[in-house]
Amino acid sequence: MREEVIKKIDSSENPSELFDEFKPFNTLMMYYRCAIMEVETKFRVLNEQFSVQYNRNPIESIHTRLKKPASIMGKLKRKELPVSVRTIEENLFDIAGVRVICSFQDDIYTMADLLLQQDDIQLVEKKDYIKRPKDNGYRSLHLIVDVPIFLSNEKRHMKVEVQLRTIAMDFWASLEHKLKYKKHIQNAEEIAGRLKMVADVITEMDCAMQDIHNMIELEDGSVEELGENRTEGD
Repeated sequence: MREEVIKKIDSSENPSELFDEFKPFNTLMMYYRCAIMEVETKFRVLNEQFSVQYNRNPIESIHTRLKKPASIMGKLKRKELPVSVRTIEENLFDIAGVRVICSFQDDIYTMADLLLQQDDIQLVEKKDYIKRPKDNGYRSLHLIVDVPIFLSNEKRHMKVEVQLRTIAMDFWASLEHKLKYKKHIQNAEEIAGRLKMVADVITEMDCAMQDIHNMIELEDGSVEELGENRTEGD
């Protein structure tokens, strides 16, 4: 059964059509869409509060995505996991994604802390690729959170991946992703080296912009302590 489904997925031009007969899968995707809306709304509410209370918006933009059926099947195949709704929900935590683009590095940690302080959000996993970047230069704060969704007849807990980056980090990551999948690149090592160098330059720029922002806030006398429960070094 598993191999037959994978073969159909691999050969189909529109894999999502193959799941139309599988109501449990479509229902699960609906749950994930609802979870995305819950997390996105929480960030938009925080951004609105900042706008009124502190006269600025720490969030520049919010993007969401739901992993496509073909991508889900590919990941199950790579992990050698059985094809089932239960397997997806219990083993794949990046089906639902929310990417939050912040103005400054401090805003990343403040927004993450304020989200995690909400009593209906549970942290499942945290990976700080800002303080510990990937070898290729990638920087971002990744959270896997458990969020409840309230349906007409039940309450369910769903996993959502949250990525928080600055504008510069997001620009780099978007271009690196596009370049990574270009075929027939002759000078791949040289390009990888230059991308790493650019990532380091972007980090210096982010730090410089953060310093300038702090100087302006101190001069203006409008610095506010936020996320007081944040642990130093998190």
